[in-house]
Formats: sequence, C-alpha cells, structure tokens
Amino acid sequence: MANIIDQIEKENMKEKLPEFGIGDTVKVSVRIKEGEKERIQIYEGVVIARRNGGIRETFTVRKISNGVGVERTFPLHSPLVAGVEVTRKGKPRRAKLYYVRKLTGKAAKVKSAEN
Repeated sequence: MANIIDQIEKENMKEKLPEFGIGDTVKVSVRIKEGEKERIQIYEGVVIARRNGGIRETFTVRKISNGVGVERTFPLHSPLVAGVEVTRKGKPRRAKLYYVRKLTGKAAKVKSAEN
C-alpha cells in the first residue's frame, strides 16, 4: 500500500525548483482564478519557515503590506504555485524565523548571505 502512495507522490512532485531556504527573500508566482480567467500574481517576502518534506512540503512567506504584516503558507509542489524566484539570500541563525513577527522596520531584516 505504501509503495502505491509513494509512487503517486513522486509523479506529482515538481522537478525544477530553485534552492531556497529560511531567511531568503523570494518572489512566489501564484495562479489566481477569477471567474473564467486565470492570472499570475507575484507575492514577494521573506521565507520564515519550511515544513515537512516530499510532496507535503510547505513554506511560509511574510511581507509587510500597507504597514501590516501578512503571512502566507504555500504548498511547494502545488499546481497553483507557478514558480519561486530567489531575489536575495539570507543568512539566518535559526531554523524558523517566527521572532520576526514581533520586530518592525530595519530590525526585522534578516542578514544577507553576502556579508
């Protein structure tokens, strides 16, 4: 039984995914369906968490929109996620960056990997 589940999961997993981790700033292209039409919307923010593995893997992206922090969790292998583009590499010291929720402004920035 487990072999069948593993095979189905492997078939539905995406092959080409960029290498990104916690602290990276990413642009996630999300497919949005409005009535009959479908369009792609960009959601840009900092990856604060990655969970699980395999086909169930999810990642949480946080951004500030009109002065309000907005977080969104995306399934990595979902057909609604058209693509993920890394714009800036981060160099965190934690596995999950939940502490960023309490910070504002410059304090909420994650150190860059170039430094």
